[in-house]
Amino acid sequence: MVIGAGVAGLVAARDLVRGGADVLVLEARDRVGGRLLNDELPGGEPIEVGGQWVGPGQDRVLALIEELGLRTYPTHVDGRHIAEVGSSRSVYTGRIPRLNPLVLADIGQAQYRLDRLARQVAAADPWLAPRAGELDGQTFATWLRRTAHTAGGRAFLRLVTEAVFAAGPEDMSALWALSYVGGAGGLDPLIKAAGGAQQDRVVGGTQRIALGMAEELGSRVILGAPVTDIEWESSGVRVLTRGGPTVRARRAVVAVPPPLAARIRFAPGLPGDRDQLVQRMPMGRVIKVNVAYDEPFWRDAGLSGQANSTVRALGAVLDNTPFGGSPGVLVGFLEGQHADAGARMTLDERRAQVIDDLVGYFGPRARSPLAYIERDWAEEEYSRGCYGAFAVPNTLTRFGPALRAPIGPLHWAGTETAVKWAGYIDGAAESGHRVAGEILPRFR
Repeated sequence: MVIGAGVAGLVAARDLVRGGADVLVLEARDRVGGRLLNDELPGGEPIEVGGQWVGPGQDRVLALIEELGLRTYPTHVDGRHIAEVGSSRSVYTGRIPRLNPLVLADIGQAQYRLDRLARQVAAADPWLAPRAGELDGQTFATWLRRTAHTAGGRAFLRLVTEAVFAAGPEDMSALWALSYVGGAGGLDPLIKAAGGAQQDRVVGGTQRIALGMAEELGSRVILGAPVTDIEWESSGVRVLTRGGPTVRARRAVVAVPPPLAARIRFAPGLPGDRDQLVQRMPMGRVIKVNVAYDEPFWRDAGLSGQANSTVRALGAVLDNTPFGGSPGVLVGFLEGQHADAGARMTLDERRAQVIDDLVGYFGPRARSPLAYIERDWAEEEYSRGCYGAFAVPNTLTRFGPALRAPIGPLHWAGTETAVKWAGYIDGAAESGHRVAGEILPRFR
């Protein structure tokens, strides 16, 4: 039994079926994909309103894409990028914007220390790392304040944190942030397009990954069946759904975000460490916006479409034009506190804010889009946020071992449980492979 038809649950189900197990997947929504979702642009081209990028080092999802017969194409990065840090604006090529040399030096030394410490944390389970208690006992904001020494450096690192986690550095444990960075191989792989996590896209949209796996699984996937209760004992589980079937199974894989797993009623109740853990793992918050134009006009001006700002609500923007080259699309993100503020606006007010920021980046041609497509993932009943969950201070060192450890017939999947690329599609795939590997030997 697998609960959740996102990438984690579908990978687990696929592996289990291939290993000879009889599997059923229960999905609360009327679709598969979880935090992967395609919408439609004017003219019918698919566009991702959920997770979308894959990149070097994400071997599991890249292998999955190849197995499913899908193709990738590179994110458009040719041209000059835009960076705004405080009152300074730089239009530049290459990796490093032309900013105040003191700010750049500060960012460089802070990133060096971040990457070095992240490698140490990621070398083992983070709660076993040197200085784990010290790092878990402070927020990432506290660590950054002690590490970066200029206002511009701190503002840049806040922007990076919001872009990676859809949360502020004050929200999460420094140990969690360092483990996450270390699991990706450093900060650069997380924030770069070319050569990083935003390098490639899937032709036809990333939801096709989930759709392809669901097609293989066929009638084993049941939609519109939100799980409300799981009764469990050593010999198996009884799973109750709202408006759907009641199912008995020898094992259950719970492949939903930690806050949603916490809303399932378990009988008997789960051990205290597991329950305490999920109480301390909220979701990030993001409103993702795709703005379509008749053509990618920024390219004519020699711009890549990549823009970042520490002062705008729309702090990160990329060229999101589909594989066919039209219409032109810019994708931007309201993240963390900016998403909080944006969600309290009307749709018209939020759209005006986004368009104003795009005009500030790219000029008056950004004023007249063909379409405005947004998705507030905190409003999604069966996600309640994006990109993923994170741990608040003093969570990992107290309850971290409960993150992946099976409890009787219950197994835990989802991108948040990954060792590498947590929060990404690759991390979800890793977790699905892991739980299948936990279960299959027990059947044999």
